Amino acid sequence: MQKDFVLATLTATYQHPSLGLRYLYANLQELQSRAIIREYTIKQGALAIVEDLLAHAPKVIGFGIYIWNRHQTLQVLEILRKVSPKTQIVLGGPEVSHETEGQDLLKYADYVICGEADQAFYELLKTLDHRVDAGNVEPAKILRPLLPNVEKIQLPYNLYSDHDIQTRHIYVEASRGCPFKCEYCLSSLDTKVRNFPIDEFLHELDQLILRGARSFKFIDRTFNLSMVTCSKILGFFLEKVSLGLFLHFEMVPDRLPVEIKELIAKFPAGALQFEVGIQTLNPVVAKNISRRTDLPKAKENFEFLRSQPGVHIHADLIVGLPGETLESFARGFDELHSWGPQEIQVGILKRLKGTPIIRHDQDFGMTYSEVQPFQILQTKDLSFSDVVFMTKFAKYWDLFANSGRFPGFVSEMETQAVQSASKSLFEVWEKFANFLNLRFAEAHSISLENQALAARDFLISLSGEDGEERASEILRRDYQVSQPSKTPRFLKIKTSSDAEPDLSTYSGTARQKRRQSFILRDPLPI
Repeated sequence: MQKDFVLATLTATYQHPSLGLRYLYANLQELQSRAIIREYTIKQGALAIVEDLLAHAPKVIGFGIYIWNRHQTLQVLEILRKVSPKTQIVLGGPEVSHETEGQDLLKYADYVICGEADQAFYELLKTLDHRVDAGNVEPAKILRPLLPNVEKIQLPYNLYSDHDIQTRHIYVEASRGCPFKCEYCLSSLDTKVRNFPIDEFLHELDQLILRGARSFKFIDRTFNLSMVTCSKILGFFLEKVSLGLFLHFEMVPDRLPVEIKELIAKFPAGALQFEVGIQTLNPVVAKNISRRTDLPKAKENFEFLRSQPGVHIHADLIVGLPGETLESFARGFDELHSWGPQEIQVGILKRLKGTPIIRHDQDFGMTYSEVQPFQILQTKDLSFSDVVFMTKFAKYWDLFANSGRFPGFVSEMETQAVQSASKSLFEVWEKFANFLNLRFAEAHSISLENQALAARDFLISLSGEDGEERASEILRRDYQVSQPSKTPRFLKIKTSSDAEPDLSTYSGTARQKRRQSFILRDPLPI
């Protein structure tokens, strides 16, 4: 199908649709019928992507550039520019919106739109479309439009197809911007928080629910910043939560008034997931990155959220912040774990273009990779070997702890930590990570069976041969969380006591349901 304008991007996986492209398309006004959205993934080959793009014989192709797709998009642009030199290329997105002039992507672009392009992309296409006939002046190559008025932006949610609703994440936003100045984050560059008209927004969500949407991921940086907006959204979903909804919000940890707590307490099991950015529990490091958090209040709020069956807490920590040592990170990890989140996401610091964290490069010896995703390589306080180890630690932690596939093993590791002299869970997992490093060449592509075998062998290494039977029983039960009909050869035979718990009324994600299954099972024999 021939289209004059193609809006394209490469997503991390198919399950992640591009909300940005849908905003651009929704605001094309009279040009919309001449445009089409094309989404690919970073796993697809550049040749195949270019072939698909040119099948539409477009005059203009716009690409969304992000930290995760920069390299793959560059490969597409190199081919596209050679085989179709007359096709005009427009780049946008966070990765090209800052430090633009020095980027290699620039030589393949006719135009770059920096910042939010909801309306600027339409204006550029309209100018290009009429330039020859009207004799318009050539637009500047790098465009830096003012922030759009969100009240005048056409919302894009009707552009989620029925197939999207059934098979992909549904991303929504009630606001843009962030009032905080955390130096590692692009949101620190925003001047203020801008709220979409709440009634119109909730109407669009209602239409999605009527079409069958049951899972919503809010991308707002500070969902609980406005108590009025937060209350309205939670109240809206409470009226419909019996449909089996799952809601994901990012929230600041120290802002949770009684009114919001009362609403949260009304949600059923598995309905809410809160992503809570802690990032560091070292006050000196927090000051270095201009992050202000009332830690006693945050801990108090964690205790409340953890007490609510409807809430799943996903907390974030970052490795490599200026001034953070491996020892101080370990203390923060142990402290955060004691607060009780179901998941701790251990992330490695990335240098996003435009973020003010670069002011620490000299004083703290911050050295970053020049290849996406531009991770920290070393700092004055964290050696290259430390960073490599923590990269693997993060992968193993996600594989065994966050995944929900090994709840019995995780519980046993917690017991080992309590019984150790240091009482440090980090130290126990550090030993496990070293154990895995000796067994596996890489931290990825480890089969579930090999994961279970390694976990069992590690427990035996801690307790000796006398603990082999218990270790095998723990991992047998864990394995059946993911593979209920299969038992590996190195584990005991499945018994009749392993009937699957009923999770028909539980709304959480797959990893959350695995944890819930573990909670509802019979306890291990002593």
